[in-house]
Amino acid sequence: MSHHISQSEYADILEVAHEMADAARAAILPLFRSPVLNADNKLAQGFDPVTQADRAAEQAMRAVLAHRRPMDAILGEEFAATSGTSPFRWVLDPIDGTRAFLCGAPTWGVLIALEHDQQGPVFGMIDQPYIGERFVGYADRAALHWGQGHVNLTTSQRQKLDDAILCSTFPEIGTRDEKQAFDQVAERCKLVRYGLDCYAYALLAAGHIDLVIEAGLNAYDVQAPIAVIQAAGGIVTNWSGASAHQGGQIIAAANATLHQQALSFLQPYAEG
Repeated sequence: MSHHISQSEYADILEVAHEMADAARAAILPLFRSPVLNADNKLAQGFDPVTQADRAAEQAMRAVLAHRRPMDAILGEEFAATSGTSPFRWVLDPIDGTRAFLCGAPTWGVLIALEHDQQGPVFGMIDQPYIGERFVGYADRAALHWGQGHVNLTTSQRQKLDDAILCSTFPEIGTRDEKQAFDQVAERCKLVRYGLDCYAYALLAAGHIDLVIEAGLNAYDVQAPIAVIQAAGGIVTNWSGASAHQGGQIIAAANATLHQQALSFLQPYAEG
């Protein structure tokens, strides 16, 4: 949905987002696969890592916004939210997939989304700095940018679960009930893969996979993927079939037919 955003405003949004992603790349890449990389644990129990690369990347993006769009609000993973005077809020995850980052696997990404009136994202970018892929989606335009070129993105048209490729980040998904719901879909799919973090959503937008099902996500985990996938022709909701922009239980599907088939198994386990 465009939310009546003008073409010239979208041009400015796109330019600023590219500048933010470039700044994040410059902050992150010297630390990726580096022996000096350290990780702190955010949790008293379990492991939720954050590194100096996460913090430096978000600071770099916030610095761009302070210069280019100081009127917009910001919600980021690593630092406190800030208010703005415009109807826009940037939603930032400087490294989605910090566990993969620590392993040296290039399936993490920088997530940049722009929300309008807190009603969901009107722009999204998934950037993978190490391999140089940048997925962008807004106003029914979705493209993969790399180097000096780009290609338009379109989701797959596979219509049946038994033909579908399904991805999720963690095999355990969430609670025991959420895992049971996921398994009911997974056992009907042709192929199931784990551990791709935000890169799975990018591959869905590019037409390579068909479903991503997850639980326990935050707004900054999902808003950029929502915008990219929807612009490419896909659909993203929560397990009730409603808006997913606040996070929680997420199902992303390449098309409405496949979404409805998978959703039928998830809805009995939907939150609330």
